Amino acid sequence: MGAVTDDEVIRKRLLIDGDGAGDDRRINVLLKSFTKWCNSTGSPQEGFTQYQRMLGTLAQCEFSMGKTLLVYDMNLREMENYEKIYTDIERNITSAHDKISECKKEIQRAKRIRKNRQEYDALAKVIQQHPDRHETLKQLEALDKELQQLSHIKENVEDKLELRKKQFHVLLSTIQELQQTLENDEKSENDDTQESSMENGE
Repeated sequence: MGAVTDDEVIRKRLLIDGDGAGDDRRINVLLKSFTKWCNSTGSPQEGFTQYQRMLGTLAQCEFSMGKTLLVYDMNLREMENYEKIYTDIERNITSAHDKISECKKEIQRAKRIRKNRQEYDALAKVIQQHPDRHETLKQLEALDKELQQLSHIKENVEDKLELRKKQFHVLLSTIQELQQTLENDEKSENDDTQESSMENGE
């Protein structure tokens, strides 16, 4: 076996000694004292004194042990408390993540609502630039009346135009007949004049 270093000895003593209060030394001293007391050949008074010392050392060891147990119990309770706190923290973290996720959804919904409202406002502005239904119907009725009036005027104009065509046709016919009559009259006069001239010449 290799040589044991001072650090390893100190480390082992600290592990055995607990918090370093010297319990292992007291126990070793107590064992040595007990062995010495058992093998002692001194007076009863010296034996009693040594016995009292051993009881004192034993009381110190018991006190240290009781303190260690109390610290151990306290550590167990602290561990349980830490476990509870850790569980609460984990639950709070999970709840916070859920709330964050819900808040993100709310933000998305709010953005969508805001976008819809902006679109609604834009449409409302466009709609406000145009007349309402009642005004549009009134305008359509007025245009329909005006269209009917124009249709009547058109019919009247067409009737007058047709009448004027007929009258113009009659007029042309009359002029042609008059012209034909004049030509016939003129021809008859010419014929009569020629006959008179011929008669006078004979």
